[in-house]
Amino acid sequence: MPAVDEATRREIEEFLYHEAVLADESRYQDWVALVTDDIHYWVPFGAGDYEPGSRVSFLNDNRNRLRTRIQQLMSGRRYSQVPKSSMRRVISNIQILAVHPGDNGDGDEYEVGSNFVLYEHAVQATNDMRIWVGRTTHRLRRTDEGLRIAAKKVELVNSTSALPNMAFII
Repeated sequence: MPAVDEATRREIEEFLYHEAVLADESRYQDWVALVTDDIHYWVPFGAGDYEPGSRVSFLNDNRNRLRTRIQQLMSGRRYSQVPKSSMRRVISNIQILAVHPGDNGDGDEYEVGSNFVLYEHAVQATNDMRIWVGRTTHRLRRTDEGLRIAAKKVELVNSTSALPNMAFII
């Protein structure tokens, strides 16, 4: 693991916890403010060891597609989330995997891995308690506004199985 100072490590951890709260509470406008213009948001089918455009994925979004997804969620017409699911996630095993010096005047980028368990109470029709488990890899970029998400890959443990509708930010 690359060495980073304790203050940077803590900043990264706090950023991940803050992002999780925003997603869990469906605060999508606040969540999207945490992403860069060139974000890549990807939930691969199976292991994410392939080029995103070469095979089917659950999600493979750029900024425009992500903006559309969030507008749909906020419209009240995305019936798979009316009423909104109650969600809480636990994040653990946070590791800084790589540090890349910024290019072209950009700030440093940090590749960060973490495990998560997300509990979703799907109250819309089934009233099921769904459990989503996986590993997230973030590429966080330092900007004038602080850390921002330049890429997010979510690899689900059961990603080769039939999954319920994922109508939220995971």
